[in-house]
Amino acid sequence: MTRLTFGGALRSALHRALAEDDRVVLLGEDIGVNGGVFRVTDGLQAEFGPRRVIDTPLAEAGILGTAVGLAMHGFRPVVEIQFDGFVYPAFDQIVSQLAKMHYRTGGAVTLPITMRIPVGGGIGAAEHHSESPEAYFAHTAGIRTVVASTPQDGAVMLRQAIACDDPVVFFEPKRRYHVKAEVDERVDLRTALPLDRARVVAEGTDVTVVTYGAMTGVCLDAAAAAGDEGVSIEVIDLRSLSPVDWESVEASVRRTGRLVVVHEAARHGGFGAEIAATLTERCFPFLEAAPVRVTGHDIPYPVAKLEKHHLPDLDRVLDGVDRVLGRVAASPVSAEPAPATESLAVRTPEPVR
Repeated sequence: MTRLTFGGALRSALHRALAEDDRVVLLGEDIGVNGGVFRVTDGLQAEFGPRRVIDTPLAEAGILGTAVGLAMHGFRPVVEIQFDGFVYPAFDQIVSQLAKMHYRTGGAVTLPITMRIPVGGGIGAAEHHSESPEAYFAHTAGIRTVVASTPQDGAVMLRQAIACDDPVVFFEPKRRYHVKAEVDERVDLRTALPLDRARVVAEGTDVTVVTYGAMTGVCLDAAAAAGDEGVSIEVIDLRSLSPVDWESVEASVRRTGRLVVVHEAARHGGFGAEIAATLTERCFPFLEAAPVRVTGHDIPYPVAKLEKHHLPDLDRVLDGVDRVLGRVAASPVSAEPAPATESLAVRTPEPVR
């Protein structure tokens, strides 16, 4: 076991993939000499050379187009998109070529491309640097969409994504890059938890909280705080948004009878709506209350000084738990809960208008 940051665990996974398979190549802006904006690829070009770790022009569509060509000629490209908000110029390449090629060719062509995308807010970044575009990609058939939230998952899931013959959008919560934990870098992928399986990260009996990415840590804090008040919360880290491990999530909701979904992307059309709708369909006879969503607001991502009001925090998650437990009332069309007098939440931030 080695104590690594989340970013360090990702670098370890990339190093191992490069060392074990000559077909693996890395492409991205400033990933070579500078080691990437978040230093995930630091030192890899010096060790493996500029033909394996390639500094590209600032042109996301060109980067993905090049990766498609490389993959069609037998390589396994790993593309770094510098920030989440920069992926949109390559959106057509991803949804029109990457997602469709295997189906279009009747299975004759595979595109084993991994797209690493730093995702989400919480770092006080400028405009276009704190997006949460996961719903776009999870909606697109033909692409796997996964989100790692811990150093251990980062080390294993990235290796699994690179080894996968499907195109994979690999989201990395950027505010988790410096979180440290013990990491087993020698995990055998044949016995590891599959890439498309969810993980129960905290067991509970009263409420199921389903989340992913950076919100996993927030929800674990909420579960600990609720436990002090006698409420038992089960926290599930989805890890994979496409496909979803419905079996694991459904089993939890059938046990607890209550569901809260947490993500930092906007509420309207967010991935939480799919989770809530599907589990309502599958678990309706077992539900004691309507599912509750705790999300970001339906606004462009705010300036750094206001992002703490936008991102779900401990108190907003606890307020969601209060609502699903019937401790507070809320309008069925409102994302903001009504005031409460007896609540797990200490405070509810004012919505950003």
